[in-house]
Amino acid sequence: MNILITGGSGLIGQALIQHLNADRIIVLTRNPEKTAKLLPDKVELIVSIDEVNFNELDVVVNLAGEAIVDKRWTNVQKDIICQSRWQITQSLVEKIQTALKPPHSFISGSAIGFYGRQGAVEIDESYQDIHDEFSHHICQKWEEIALQAESDDTRVCLIRTGIVLANNGGALQKMLPPFKLGLGGPIASGQQFMSWIHIDDMVAVLLAAIYQTSLSGAINATAPSPVCNQEFSETLSAVLGRPCMFKVPGFVLRILMGESADLILYGQNVLPTKLLNNHFKFQYPSLQIALKQLLVMS
Repeated sequence: MNILITGGSGLIGQALIQHLNADRIIVLTRNPEKTAKLLPDKVELIVSIDEVNFNELDVVVNLAGEAIVDKRWTNVQKDIICQSRWQITQSLVEKIQTALKPPHSFISGSAIGFYGRQGAVEIDESYQDIHDEFSHHICQKWEEIALQAESDDTRVCLIRTGIVLANNGGALQKMLPPFKLGLGGPIASGQQFMSWIHIDDMVAVLLAAIYQTSLSGAINATAPSPVCNQEFSETLSAVLGRPCMFKVPGFVLRILMGESADLILYGQNVLPTKLLNNHFKFQYPSLQIALKQLLVMS
């Protein structure tokens, strides 16, 4: 199997590559010297998709995109966030469309931000009452572009990723410092939902999307047991053996993060219905088990 990956140097991309058993793994990167230090020697690095023959590819995995919460959402930053996803996806779609023997699977990234803020309402892939805001705007167009690659020859999966928990980066690493000091606690009301997934299960979802032809369309990549922020904070504190007593007021987060604080102050209670209906087995279905594995056992 020949696989092209964009975003291969990111948290999810690196983890996926470690578990791929393919004849060729090709990674598109803007910085080959830096990326070469992060990935195994077996990976081929390219700086342009024109360097690869799409007739020879079996699968394209599209994980590229500017980090959403690392910087304040100025108009310029919003455009960078959008275009870093839309442009590469459009380029990949055009290559797939014009190939005489196109890849049989196009696995393209998205996020549960597609649904917008939803409170405690249970949401699965069939949910239609979308809250229109920036996160939805990003994901909706991202998915619309990706779906243009769909044909009798090419299957498209849209991976709506939740909060990925890993011990070497991502959201958990940003949360840990105050909790390790015993200064952690819920944010604002603490009632906003957090739909999370362990990095190993995230990789397993992508592998399922690659190999299971029964999967297509939108797929929620979240654990089957989302929790509210209060419960997340209490569980994280308990696993670390620290108190959970310092609440972070919402206005403080808004001062620090601006509009992007909405991603933390408002959540979604997302369920992986399509995966469960396809008999996907989560290795870490509960938050406590996931955090213990990441922070205590590893």
